Amino acid sequence: MMNIRPTAEAFTAALKQGDFAGAHAFWHDDVSSIEAMGDPAAVYGKAAVLAKSEAWMAAHEVHGFEVAGPYVNEDQFALTMRIDVTIKATGHRMTMQEVALYTVQDEKVVEERFFY
Repeated sequence: MMNIRPTAEAFTAALKQGDFAGAHAFWHDDVSSIEAMGDPAAVYGKAAVLAKSEAWMAAHEVHGFEVAGPYVNEDQFALTMRIDVTIKATGHRMTMQEVALYTVQDEKVVEERFFY
């Protein structure tokens, strides 16, 4: 069994520092991103996942971002996230809480799945 802890810890450290590009460097070229809801709820491939992330960032003003973890189990790790955010289109400010589950192969994230 491979030890994914170094990948999980480096990925998490990048997020905690607000280094989203650093975290994205851990994505596999064929990564998939699956949301609990949304349109689209799932996107596939590094370029599509990056575009989804950029679109989300463009649509929201982030006031605060907290990450806890990683919590590692075999080839997966989970993070809890708390995001203080304003939706730019409506001006609605809210605190989002979610769990993100990441699956790792060959030191790269092949799937991210969000629960909220």
